[in-house]
Amino acid sequence: MGILLLVSKVFPDINILTIDEAVSGFSNKAVITIGAIFIMSRSLVKTGFLEVFADAIYQSIGNRKWLTITIFLVTVSIISGFINNTAAVAIFIPLAINLCQKFHISPTKLLLPLSYAAIFGGTLTLIGTSTNLVVSSLMETEGLQPFRMFEFAKLGLIFLVVGTIYNLIISRWMLPSRSIISSLTRKYHMGRYLTEFKVDADSPMIGKYYKEIPLDEDFNFNVLMVIRDDFRFRNNISSMVIQEGDVFLARINVKDIMRFKDEMKFLLLSDVKMTQQELSGKNHVVVEGIVSQYSSMVGKTLKEVDFRNRFSGFVLAIKRQREILREKIAHIKLKFSDTLLILVPRDKLEDLRSNKDVIVLEELNICLKYERYWWLSILVIPLIMILASFGIIDIMTGAVLGAILLLVLRSLSIQDAYDSINWSVIFLLAALMPFGYALKNTQADLLIGDLIFRLGGFFSGGETNLLVYLSLIYFISFFFTAFISNVAIGVIMVPFAITLAGKLGVDPRPFLVAIAFGASTCFMTPVGYQTNLMVFAPGQYRFMDFVKTGLPLTLIFWVIATILIPIYWPFSG
Repeated sequence: MGILLLVSKVFPDINILTIDEAVSGFSNKAVITIGAIFIMSRSLVKTGFLEVFADAIYQSIGNRKWLTITIFLVTVSIISGFINNTAAVAIFIPLAINLCQKFHISPTKLLLPLSYAAIFGGTLTLIGTSTNLVVSSLMETEGLQPFRMFEFAKLGLIFLVVGTIYNLIISRWMLPSRSIISSLTRKYHMGRYLTEFKVDADSPMIGKYYKEIPLDEDFNFNVLMVIRDDFRFRNNISSMVIQEGDVFLARINVKDIMRFKDEMKFLLLSDVKMTQQELSGKNHVVVEGIVSQYSSMVGKTLKEVDFRNRFSGFVLAIKRQREILREKIAHIKLKFSDTLLILVPRDKLEDLRSNKDVIVLEELNICLKYERYWWLSILVIPLIMILASFGIIDIMTGAVLGAILLLVLRSLSIQDAYDSINWSVIFLLAALMPFGYALKNTQADLLIGDLIFRLGGFFSGGETNLLVYLSLIYFISFFFTAFISNVAIGVIMVPFAITLAGKLGVDPRPFLVAIAFGASTCFMTPVGYQTNLMVFAPGQYRFMDFVKTGLPLTLIFWVIATILIPIYWPFSG
């Protein structure tokens, strides 16, 4: 938007954007509503209610594997209609892994269906995905009647039923069963990177503080534990004075082991095999954690976020999709969906679990957190949805009032509310919204609308076949969502759809529904939706797994939408 605004100022004759139009995105109803929903979702997640609710259902079913998995996937879909589906997947990934362990199946069988369930579950309500809210808001800007709270449910429920059946089919017969590695240190091939050294009598390190020696810079040498006599020290190692006979458990690159041994006069205890049990001990645990979409660590290194002091833990390795990073990891900039192998004290694990930066995949603690007005956090979202569906209040007003109520009653702190908002999404939305003005001011909407009109005429043999145009709009929406943001597709496509409807002389609502569903139901690439990226590494998936299983489901939904949208949303209005 900044570039378009600059062009408008430098060349006044080119009317692209005014200042008021450029900043209008920050006052847009969809942007404000999404920010408030982030806050309310965080408050609900904080109670632990969703985990307790899901666990209660599983316990009541017993050991019937496929019935349990079916209920699990339906539960994920329904909850994704109430809260942000990325947040829903963050909650249910650990539960899915727990189910896999219970029924002795590979996580590869369940995590991708979990992501799909959250995606099509978001189509059930207006607040299920940000795409729905954005399209509805742009309709209101154009003077059209915005979507109602449960208007999408007519088609969304059909997607849920068909999608759940499809999920069960691919889970049972199509998805590979990749080997389950019981030890995380084996999974990350850490054996050759974890070594024990003993301080020899003539070592130059004796009598020095560990922090005085530039081991990290010279050898990429990181100490995890110091064993002195019968005691193990894992904290405040940098302030310890090194003594003869100290045993260091350290992570060091293979190529540096012998050079380090010779220069520092250490003995190499090559006969000691470090297992996950030995590494953990009684007071520590080794777990995996996914860097969440809203993490403050994204774009920063472990050293910059001071991970070791912040969580009293130590990152042993990073898994980025299929690549395992073990060298100089303190200096690697973290990305969304990176999986971290973490050594953390047991008494600090809950602090790590409750932090929004990392989704811990193991050590489930399923219980209600009875904090101040915890029950209000559970009721506020359904209450607002009911009030909005009856037209008592609009969704933006309800969402803002709900967020304010939680803050006033201190059910959620100001810091929690601030941390809960995905500011990158908010700023992306605010920057994209004025794009509609730019399209109008430059008449690009007319140009591309006419192009789609001609393209539809070509596929329908020169005749005005409305189903062809609807199908084309849906196809363009899901195709480009496979590569760029679904919200961006919603913002870009709405002006074209309205222009096309005007040329055809029909109600634009069916086309706008096609955009909302098409941009929200792309399953065929790991980058097509954030939840696909979240399950990529924990599920040990490959790119072709998404293509083979996601493309058929995307095409099935395309056919269903083309047939049913004109029935539920007639072109005649």
